[in-house]
Amino acid sequence: MPTVLQITQTPDQAINFMYKIKEMAIEYAPKLVGAVLVYLIGSWIINKLSAVMKKAMALKQYDPSLQSFLTSLVKVLLTVLLILTIFGMLGVNLTAFGALLAGVGIAIGAALNGSLGNFAGGVMLLTFKPFKMGDLVEAQGQTGIVKELGIFNTVLLSPENKTIILANGALSTGTIINYTTHGNLRVDTTMAIAPDQDIDKAKQVAIQALLSLPEILKTPSPEVNVLKVGDGMITLAIRPYAMQENYWLAFFGGQEAVKKAWDKAGINGPVPHVVHINK
Repeated sequence: MPTVLQITQTPDQAINFMYKIKEMAIEYAPKLVGAVLVYLIGSWIINKLSAVMKKAMALKQYDPSLQSFLTSLVKVLLTVLLILTIFGMLGVNLTAFGALLAGVGIAIGAALNGSLGNFAGGVMLLTFKPFKMGDLVEAQGQTGIVKELGIFNTVLLSPENKTIILANGALSTGTIINYTTHGNLRVDTTMAIAPDQDIDKAKQVAIQALLSLPEILKTPSPEVNVLKVGDGMITLAIRPYAMQENYWLAFFGGQEAVKKAWDKAGINGPVPHVVHINK
């Protein structure tokens, strides 16, 4: 016959077991109730702070993507802090857990070193707004219209219709030239006339030719000044103003209009000197 093991419990053992359960209930019940209350109140405070933060950023006209990202980031960090606080209330040892989080943070930081720099640069650009979508900017040796401003990269469209992707880390720490801040651009070109020509007449004809173009702004008025006298010519700085979208029309059209006007007015350009060497 197989042997059947029977476990019996004496009345004293049962009483001790019930007593221990009672002690645990008395010890941990207040902590559990307190933890639940802290979680509920903490969650309510976190939601309120997130709403206030989002409203404040909206009033300062922060970029919508930056608003969403920063609000979510702060909410996650506060929630993690709340959970760690609740664990501490329940008597959980957080020393090992904190060391683990620190190790994970260091590993992630080392792996994403460049990406974190670009992320920080994106936050700076979206916060301080040195340029906005549609602006014509020059940065990192590149020139183009801003088509996209993200957390990690900024996308430009060059005058040659090339897509340029710049890392926000280097972009935020470098020099940025914004050609659109004041609403119009000065178009800088140079043209030359022969040294025996009437400078005042050439300047007047050039200004009238520029003002005849619809792409050229009447205010500020175009400027024509002597840039250099020498090398067998008089070089004039031709500087009309145009809106950003008309920049290249003013750049090329302005030179063509001035050249035609000078030809019509009998103003000659420089004649190249050819040197013959007899051998």
